[in-house]
Amino acid sequence: MNRVLTIALAVIFLTAAGCLKQDQIDYAKQDMELIEQYIADNNLTATRHDSGIYYIIDEPGNSQHPVSSSKVTVRYKGYFINGTVFDQTQGTTTTTFTLSGLIPGWQIAIPLLGKGGKGTFMIPSALAYGSYGSGPIPPNTPLIFDIELVTFE
Repeated sequence: MNRVLTIALAVIFLTAAGCLKQDQIDYAKQDMELIEQYIADNNLTATRHDSGIYYIIDEPGNSQHPVSSSKVTVRYKGYFINGTVFDQTQGTTTTTFTLSGLIPGWQIAIPLLGKGGKGTFMIPSALAYGSYGSGPIPPNTPLIFDIELVTFE
C-alpha cells in the first residue's frame, strides 16, 4: 500500500512540476509579447539583454559601474505597461539600496549604467516579482523602470 501511495504522490508531483514549468514558459512568452508591443506602440528603440530585459540607455554615465555588492543611490519611477505608476522617488529625493538585495531585473539593469547614467528598463515578470507579486504589483506582471544611477559605493 505504501508503495502505491508513494508512486501516486510522485506522479502528482511530477505532473504539477511540469504544469508549473509550462506556466513559466507561457508567462515568459506573454511578457515578451507585452514588452515588444509596448516598444512598438511607443516607437522606442530598445536593446534586448540576454536575460530578456529590454533597455534604453538615455545617458550612459561615466566609466564606473556598480557590482553586486555595491550600495547604489538612485532616483526611479516604476510603472506598469499601461503607464500606471506604482512607486517612485519624489523630485530630487534619492534612495539607497544594496544591489544584491534588489529584484533580479535591477541587479542586471543597474550595472548597465555608469555613475550618473539614466535609462529605461522593461523587465519580464520572472526577473521582477514573478508569480507572487508584491504590494500593488500583481503576480506575473512585467514592469518598467526609469532609473538614474546617482552614485554608488
